[in-house]
This record gives sequence, C-alpha cells and structure tokens, in this order.
Amino acid sequence: MKIIKAKGFKKNVIELLESEQLPVNDLLHDLENFLVVSENNIILGTIGIEVYGNYALLRSLVVKNEQRNMGFASTLISKIEEMAIGKNIMALFLLTETASEYFSKKGYHTIERKDVPYEVQQSSEFSYVCPQSAVVMTKQLR
Repeated sequence: MKIIKAKGFKKNVIELLESEQLPVNDLLHDLENFLVVSENNIILGTIGIEVYGNYALLRSLVVKNEQRNMGFASTLISKIEEMAIGKNIMALFLLTETASEYFSKKGYHTIERKDVPYEVQQSSEFSYVCPQSAVVMTKQLR
C-alpha cells in the first residue's frame, strides 16, 4: 500500500467519488491537495483538502467498498492532516451526511455553520454542493 499525491489520477479519483455519490463537479482541476491510497497501481481510496488561508475544508474521503475496515481511511486522514499542518493550516472543517460518528472518533467535533470561518463558508461545498442538513465538523491542528 502506498499513499501518494493524486495528481495524474484525476480520472480514477472521479470514478471512485462518483461510485459513492460524492460530488465531483467542483473538484479543483489538478487535485494538488488530494492523496490516494494505491496498491499495485489500483486506487483504493482518496481524500483531499481545499485550502482557504489558514483553514482547510476536508473533502472526498472515500475507500472502495471491498477495501473498507482495513485502516485505509484512517491512514488517509492522518496523511492529509500532516499535509495540512505542513501548509500551516490551523483547523480543518468538513461537511458530512453519513460519517459524523466516524469523524468524532478521529478527533473532529460538531459545530454550527455560523462558526465556520468566512473563507471556508464561501467554498462551493458550503455554498451549494452540500445540503443545509449536512453536519459541520472541525478539528484544530495548532
């Protein structure tokens, strides 16, 4: 298993996200801040961040169904948090409709939308992609 930058794997990442009904229309063109977990050149999972000043929006965590419960998601989260720290990100934010319990176990806690920094609120995820019913979570990195 390898964790590598997603650059060059956009088609594979999009296919994986679409297979789990996750949004892809607003993905950044180059996936510069996305990682993939691969084995034998097969993409098994992905995760990314969108950077907004000192904050970032965590998005698109997905692992292929047949590879779940093998630790890939935890590894991806750890690596993307390391990447965020390296970019001087103070806190990560995310929106989820299905995984709030999972992210709670990873140190994220639920907050109100109004408590999210303005820069992050302007993202497409907050503005129009995710429904108002999505749970908002955050984790302080520094």
